[in-house]
Amino acid sequence: MADRDPYDVLGVDKDASQDDIKHAFRKLSKKYHPDINKAPDAEEKFKQINDAYETLKDPQKRAQYDQYGSAGMNGGASQGFGGFGGGAGDGFGGFEDIFSQFFGGGASRQNPNSPRPGSDLQYRMDLTFEEGVFGKKTTISYNREEKCATCGGNGAKPGTSPITCSKCHGSGYVEVERQTPLGRMRTRVVCDVCNGSGKEIKDKCDTCHGSGKVNEKHTLKVTVPAGVEDGQQMRLDGQGEVGENGGPYGDLYIVFKVAPSREFTRDGSTIYASVNISFPQATLGDEIDVNTVHGPVKLTIPSGTQTGTSFRLRGKGAPVLNSKSIGDEKVTVNIVIPRKLSSEQRNALKKFAEVGGDKVKEKDSNFFNKVRDAFKGE
Repeated sequence: MADRDPYDVLGVDKDASQDDIKHAFRKLSKKYHPDINKAPDAEEKFKQINDAYETLKDPQKRAQYDQYGSAGMNGGASQGFGGFGGGAGDGFGGFEDIFSQFFGGGASRQNPNSPRPGSDLQYRMDLTFEEGVFGKKTTISYNREEKCATCGGNGAKPGTSPITCSKCHGSGYVEVERQTPLGRMRTRVVCDVCNGSGKEIKDKCDTCHGSGKVNEKHTLKVTVPAGVEDGQQMRLDGQGEVGENGGPYGDLYIVFKVAPSREFTRDGSTIYASVNISFPQATLGDEIDVNTVHGPVKLTIPSGTQTGTSFRLRGKGAPVLNSKSIGDEKVTVNIVIPRKLSSEQRNALKKFAEVGGDKVKEKDSNFFNKVRDAFKGE
């Protein structure tokens, strides 16, 4: 996030609460996830959103960013106010340091032998609608770079060890002269012998060929929490790829792809369903069976119920993620008017109309259709 303000990326104020930050992250990550959003820039925006959240969700990182800006996230906070010099007491540093920032020397500030965390990985998990509601326990497998068991990660053949690079003497960089618009200048570049590691491996490991890493199939037991929604993700610490120089493993991000249901729709912890009832049921009232994700339940239809009326079934929705609370199901009733009637049904309906004061002429054979259209219009 060196060139983007994480607050701007997530669209929150600098005094936003952690809940506000989390809510903004969930909304944006779902919107720009590459599996959902096919726009050319969706993947880059998704990465920026994740980077911004990584900075702001950690109180210590957030405080460091608030005080020092992006320089603080890159270690600039320990470099003094100016961020150019070596130690805090050096102020802005010398001209050599300033020129190094423009002509390649900035990378020399990193210790090539310092531990660095491994890369994060992403895994897509497909869930049924019900699995998203209730969660599940499962086992997944994926390939990742792991520490070579043969050499212990140092890249050298067993019985040998890496040695200090003979060209850069362990610094990982060498000084070269370059022609610049300001004349010839001495700058630092990555050592071409050790590739910046500061170490040479004379006898490379036969398994990893000197890299200290191997690509292995990794199997992991995962508990999917109840209440996950399509596009949400879960982070598993230390399940990504191996770090450098003894650094920690990266993280694994599991992105959930929840399939739709033919019977239900869902918004958060609320589940929506619809059920058809007849005109007599709506008029006289009835008790009907209604399906929920928790099983069938009885629903009382009061007399005089109008089409489009919604009923709430408390506690029959989806669990609230990371909570013991359970949402509700909302059932909408639709009054179905039959397209064809027997003569007995037609006569009974005409009698019903007459009792209600509606005059129905014998030639008006479309009266029932008008009743049906009236219900559809409500």
